[in-house]
Amino acid sequence: MEEIAKIEEAVAYLKPRIGETPEIAIILGSGLGTLAEEVENAVRIPYAHIPHFAVSSAPGHEGNLVIGTLGGKKVCVLQGRFHYYEGHDISRVVFPVRVLRLLGIRNLLVTNAAGGVNRHYNAGDLMLIKDHISFFSENPLRGPNIDALGPRFNDMTAAYPEDLRQMAKAAAARIGLALQEGIYVYAKGPSFETPAEIRMVGLLGADAVGMSTVPEVITAHHDGMRVLGISCISNKAAGISDQPLSQEEVMETGARVRDRFVGLLKEIVKNWR
Repeated sequence: MEEIAKIEEAVAYLKPRIGETPEIAIILGSGLGTLAEEVENAVRIPYAHIPHFAVSSAPGHEGNLVIGTLGGKKVCVLQGRFHYYEGHDISRVVFPVRVLRLLGIRNLLVTNAAGGVNRHYNAGDLMLIKDHISFFSENPLRGPNIDALGPRFNDMTAAYPEDLRQMAKAAAARIGLALQEGIYVYAKGPSFETPAEIRMVGLLGADAVGMSTVPEVITAHHDGMRVLGISCISNKAAGISDQPLSQEEVMETGARVRDRFVGLLKEIVKNWR
């Protein structure tokens, strides 16, 4: 079956269950899935029920599509994502984004847990993504282009639009939250990076490093969606701290920043135009 036919099959399954098109879709990263509990009048659809969706095996990715109201707006929340390191083909990693776009959703908020490359960052900081680096990974647009969704050659100059970032900064200021802003670099994983790799990406200008998000952003931008990205700095990256890296620390940090993270996302959604 061609990729567009798979996307259309998933859309046909979801449309009658979703009803009116949500204004914003939100993808929740490792340890950040608790935002879905804040969605009012929620309808939960397990990924396993949606045609051609994968089932996430990563810790902290519950695997539900949640539709309801948040901050006064109808939202579609992906409680967990798929990662390239889980063994999925890159087209399957970004499949949900394609489905969101064909459902008619034009706004995407992506979140993730990331290691802090910037030495001024601390575990628990929230970082607005200004730009990203992804030369070291397979591009999700490789292969035949789906002309109905976007162009063959996708301009990434404004992947994270300035007006959306300014809106997010204003939202953070209103609730008294300090918000970092920086460049995110994508690593395929699942191994954490070596100290030498962190020194290298730091020289390239990276402020945070993680194992997700960029394929989704490339695909969403290709498909004409407006994207805002936020990283939760879950730990200092390798070589910056003497502490060994672990998934447990990622989850612990996510739990610790829950209230601040949820408060920021609610404020952003409420003021998204």
